[in-house]
Amino acid sequence: MKRRATLLLAIAAAVLLAYAGGNLLQAPWMSSSARAVATRGALLDAEKANIEIFEKVSPSVVQVVAQSSANPFSEEQEGGVASGTGIVWDGDGHVVTNNHVVEKASRLAVRFASGEVVRAEIVGTAPNYDLAVLRVQSAHALPPPVAVGSSADLKVGQFAFAIGNPFGLDQSMSSGIISALKRKLPTSSGREIANVIQTDTAINPGNSGGPLLDSAGRLIGVTSAILSPSGSNAGIGFAIPVDIVNRVVPGLIRDGRVPTPGVGVVTANEAVATRLGAEGLIVVRTTPGSPAERAGIHGVDFSTGHLGDVITAVDGKPVHRLSDLTDEVEQVGVGKTVRLSVKRDGSTRDVEVAVVDIGRTQ
Repeated sequence: MKRRATLLLAIAAAVLLAYAGGNLLQAPWMSSSARAVATRGALLDAEKANIEIFEKVSPSVVQVVAQSSANPFSEEQEGGVASGTGIVWDGDGHVVTNNHVVEKASRLAVRFASGEVVRAEIVGTAPNYDLAVLRVQSAHALPPPVAVGSSADLKVGQFAFAIGNPFGLDQSMSSGIISALKRKLPTSSGREIANVIQTDTAINPGNSGGPLLDSAGRLIGVTSAILSPSGSNAGIGFAIPVDIVNRVVPGLIRDGRVPTPGVGVVTANEAVATRLGAEGLIVVRTTPGSPAERAGIHGVDFSTGHLGDVITAVDGKPVHRLSDLTDEVEQVGVGKTVRLSVKRDGSTRDVEVAVVDIGRTQ
């Protein structure tokens, strides 16, 4: 036993001596050499596609910084500064973003992927569509505009990608799918945007105004809002469809504003119509002096709870949701008329209603 104890003490002394003396003895777990790098195969095709989209589009995605003049020390965001994302639209220095990113701004700046920061000014805003166009001043070299796609032929389930500045972390990319189409999105002006794209692509504060892209790297929407109890991404994000963007932006560049075609009706949610067994859009009320009011369209009688008119078709096309009506009205345009099929007390009649710029009256 004594001999064994003596042997153990000798081994322990040798180990301690090795620690003290450096290289006299090196245990196998004390190796200081770096691990060999394992060889990997080629990137997956999906990875290559993602990388290609980012490298192609990210230079044309900018950070939009808006400073409020109200009180720079009392804003909920740091130092009275709000941060969003923007998209290089053309070679003339125009940048598209959300209206809510810039609506309270007294000063604006745009930061490019290269790191260059330049001042910017508002060219035009469309609160009813939550869109705004800026123009950058004195940029050294503009990146190419983002390629524009179409939102008319989108399918639920196809891939979608977002590039932006979530929480100020610039040049971040996320991916997902298109979760749903034809959603409605309320705006600060009180109007709803129709045909909005829903996606589970990660969108967070700071992504507002950035691009939603398809797998070809084309712009299919402008990210605008999220639905989340916590205020962070919960897998339900919304983007303004590019077909609306492509119609609104040229008007903002040319005139600083765009007309909002409408007939002057406020309708109930489709869920209400379903619950009441009404096929079409229930008219809650008409705007005073509007074409709808002049055409004799009636809303709900709140004193009795009696339904007024239910719009069942526009120009012969069935109406099931608000987007069906607004789409047709926007395609017809201001200054023309639409034929509304209206049902009341079991009977249906057609009325001609003028399309006007309801944005002028808001």
